[in-house]
Amino acid sequence: MGGVMKIVDHRLTTEFADNDWVDKSGGKFAPGLPDTVVIHYTGGGSLASALNTFKDPKVSASAHVLVDKDGRLVQLVPFDRIAWHAGISAYLDRNGLNSYSLGIEVVNAGKLEKSGSLYRSWFGRSYPEEEVVRAVHRNEEEPSYWERFTQEQIETVLNLCQALKNRYQICHILGHEEISPGRKIDPGPAFPLDKLRDRLLHDNRKDEQESGGETRISGVVRAQALNVRSGPSVNSPTIVQPLSRNTELQILDEQKGWYQVEVKVRGWVAGKFVEKISSS
Repeated sequence: MGGVMKIVDHRLTTEFADNDWVDKSGGKFAPGLPDTVVIHYTGGGSLASALNTFKDPKVSASAHVLVDKDGRLVQLVPFDRIAWHAGISAYLDRNGLNSYSLGIEVVNAGKLEKSGSLYRSWFGRSYPEEEVVRAVHRNEEEPSYWERFTQEQIETVLNLCQALKNRYQICHILGHEEISPGRKIDPGPAFPLDKLRDRLLHDNRKDEQESGGETRISGVVRAQALNVRSGPSVNSPTIVQPLSRNTELQILDEQKGWYQVEVKVRGWVAGKFVEKISSS
């Protein structure tokens, strides 16, 4: 059973988050910081390879959190300390975003090259078509192929950013590609960055609903206790305490018998235990 995503003493304290501290930090943030989150992809094929890179003393790089394919988290640096994830970077009137931001690294291969019926990463792994997105990068003009992020990863990043926003004065959520254009292309167009930050920072859901862009369906829990998971699968980790009977919720999406719902966080529940009661 998972727990609510909480931050205590600048550390995640949830059952679906581990830690593997690395001694690569630029000291503590200045007062009032961090106020920015920067999202990256690892450019590799596994959590293990990313951990090996960050723990290598010869590599001058670190990040605050790694997000694995199944949505599980590994924290590497406490949130009150500067990590080395942004490199040469600028945004608005700032240079060197390490000093202002928290870095989230999501396990993903990034850009792929088509090879017959498969798609190959720079490190030689091949991916089937169902794990690939063809899309145009925000800093490019022609479409390319990208590894698809898992739904579990997207949900976890959303909930993590919400927890960080609740704890710190977060006012910017950016991609590495936006603070280092021409040098970096992550997280790329396969990650719904614009949608995520719009939801977290601008909350345009009400405007979408009023303009007819989104239909909101209410529901009520009919099970004694209902797990909320990071993705539409019994294998996805739970992200909050179970919902009790008669809990009201908003249904946002449906996939293969699962409802994406929103109470205090967004996650997935088994649809057979929820009764739809209205739409608006």
